[in-house]
Amino acid sequence: MSEHQDARQFGTPTVHKTAFVARGTSIIGDVQIGEQASIWFNCVLRGDVQRIVIGARTNIQDGSILHGTTNGPPTLVGSQVTVGHGAILHACTIEDLAFVGFGARVLDNAIVRAGGMLAAGAVLTPGKVVGSGELWAGNPAKLLRPLTEQELAGMTTSADRYVALAERYMFSKPVVLHF
Repeated sequence: MSEHQDARQFGTPTVHKTAFVARGTSIIGDVQIGEQASIWFNCVLRGDVQRIVIGARTNIQDGSILHGTTNGPPTLVGSQVTVGHGAILHACTIEDLAFVGFGARVLDNAIVRAGGMLAAGAVLTPGKVVGSGELWAGNPAKLLRPLTEQELAGMTTSADRYVALAERYMFSKPVVLHF
C-alpha cells in the first residue's frame, strides 16, 4: 500500500454554505462550489492540477468525475447546469443552463454552450462546441437536431428539482439502511 501526501497541498476547496455535498464524494484542491449547487454520491472533483468551478444551482449527479489538465484550461461549469450520473468532464466548459447526459464525456477544450445538450453516453471530443439550443449525440458526438421548446424548459426544471432534493437531504435526516 502506498502512502499518500496530504491533499491540502493542492489548495483548499470552497463550498458555499447553501451547497449540498453527498457522502462518498471527494473534493480535492482548487474547487469552488456555488450557492445551492449539489454534488451527489461518490463524485470526484479533483482540482489538483487545475481549478474547477461549479456555478449556482448546478447539480453534479452520482459518480461523476471532474478534472483538469496540467497547464491546460480549468473545468468550468456554469449555473443551473445538470450533469447526469457517471459523466466525465475534463478541462472543459459547460455554460449556464446546459445539460450533460448520463455517462457522457466532455474532453479537453470542448464547450457546451448555454442551453446546449449532450446526450447520454455521448463523447464530445477535444475542442468541439455544442451550440445553444442544440442536441449532440454519439461517439464522437455530432449535431443531432435543434432542441424543442419543451426540452429547453426542462433544463430549468431539472435544476430546480435538484435544488429541492438537496434541501430535503440537508434539512432532514434521510434513512440509510446498512445491511
